[in-house]
Amino acid sequence: MPKSRAGPVLVTGATGFVGRSLVPALLARGRRVRATTRSRRPGLDPRVDWIEADLSRPADLPRALDGVEEAFFLVHGMARPKEDYTEEERFAAAAFAREAERAGLSRIVYLGSVAPRVAPSKHLASRLAVGEVLRSGRVPTLELRASMLVGAGSAAWQVVRDLAMRLPAVVLPAWAESRICPLAVEDAIAALVAGLDVPLDASAWYDASGPDVLTLREILERVAALRGRALPAFRAPLPYPRVSTLWLKLVSDADWPVVRELVLGLAHDLLPADDRYWSLARLPPRLPFDEAARRSLRRSRPPHGLRGAVLALEEALVDAWAPRRRPPAGGVARAPGAAADAPGGRLPG
Repeated sequence: MPKSRAGPVLVTGATGFVGRSLVPALLARGRRVRATTRSRRPGLDPRVDWIEADLSRPADLPRALDGVEEAFFLVHGMARPKEDYTEEERFAAAAFAREAERAGLSRIVYLGSVAPRVAPSKHLASRLAVGEVLRSGRVPTLELRASMLVGAGSAAWQVVRDLAMRLPAVVLPAWAESRICPLAVEDAIAALVAGLDVPLDASAWYDASGPDVLTLREILERVAALRGRALPAFRAPLPYPRVSTLWLKLVSDADWPVVRELVLGLAHDLLPADDRYWSLARLPPRLPFDEAARRSLRRSRPPHGLRGAVLALEEALVDAWAPRRRPPAGGVARAPGAAADAPGGRLPG
């Protein structure tokens, strides 16, 4: 049973993709929530104690952390135009760890990224460094490492969705065979909420990835299959992600600086070491990729205005004229430690 807590839980990055889903999940559990935002604006949840704060300014932290028992650290700066966002992230994490100790917090929960087996990209290196900085502080920190999150609002998912929905065929570079374990945003939120209650005597990190091991090519094929289509894929001699990402600007509406950093991080496998966290947190089975993608497709909405109308027409034409898919030949690989009889990894019948 979760222990009773009197103080609020702080959510930094509460208006971001993950934070927007985490806040209502915490409220549903009866937790008081305080959240940071750089500036107040209409539409913020009135049930939340909103604090104007910028984590890159340490002077803003004491007021945000006053009376807080636990905190979620969900901010990162790769979408900013600054080239030195990595140093800014480390600085913000170190300041947050210091102020969290002074405020007497009992726990920090941080959502980071899976570590590749080779030298990480700039984005991944920064995410991992932030986790290390937080874990080196005196407040016990739980770092959860995920790869691509599947959900409307996720930049990585937006790219995948746009490619699969707007192209009748796709030309993929060699790095599209890199493997990842996509995680449904619903499962990511469940993992974060459970992070307040899992045993944590000292700082620790766990991988928190989805149950299916898929290449980018397989992900695109499976998203297209959910629309009843095949998606012919052809290899192109573009081994360098920095070059081959340029054409994504013509297809996807996702923010370009974010897309560039995310794709650079996909040049190599991003596979979890194990699945220990899911049993430790006593969480139910994770959504298979097909179901997570199906839900996300239902929730996705095209842009407003003329561009949205044009894109909706484009996607309808692709659906009408693209080749139909063949019946699936079988399942896909499971993530390390996933149950062999789990329901995921099969194309819908």
